[in-house]
Amino acid sequence: MLHLGMENIQNLLNKLETFIDNNESLNNSISTVNVSWHIEHSLLVITQIAKAVTNSDPNEYEYKFNFKKIWIFSLGRFPRGKAKAPNSVIPTTTISKSDYPALFENARIALAKLKAAKANQYFVHPIFGKLNVKGTFTMLTIHTAHHIKIIEDIIKG
Repeated sequence: MLHLGMENIQNLLNKLETFIDNNESLNNSISTVNVSWHIEHSLLVITQIAKAVTNSDPNEYEYKFNFKKIWIFSLGRFPRGKAKAPNSVIPTTTISKSDYPALFENARIALAKLKAAKANQYFVHPIFGKLNVKGTFTMLTIHTAHHIKIIEDIIKG
């Protein structure tokens, strides 16, 4: 099973940051939302999931076999257009370029707290079930890379 840790997600965060100048780019044949939406969504996912993990009780974590998780983690990617993001991580406002530094800083702080979490602190993913810290880093890496690929396709298109 693919494990992608702290260094990988930080590199992806740095790459995500390079797309700020293209924040208004849109290509409806690729995505119905613009680059800014994908950046903000990715940052919301990182910060909210890291917060959920750090607020969890590691004694309540229990591994359960999940074929979809093993399949996606082994592939190292999400299929496009197959899942819908929960409302809590859907951007609801338009942000400006001046908002990005704080959002990226919040994501980096959240990742540092996630790295310091106990191994079996977890969050409950709507498809994969309970993901401990290792699984969380893997999921966040795959998720962020997924949105970076969409952003690259929007900009290329």
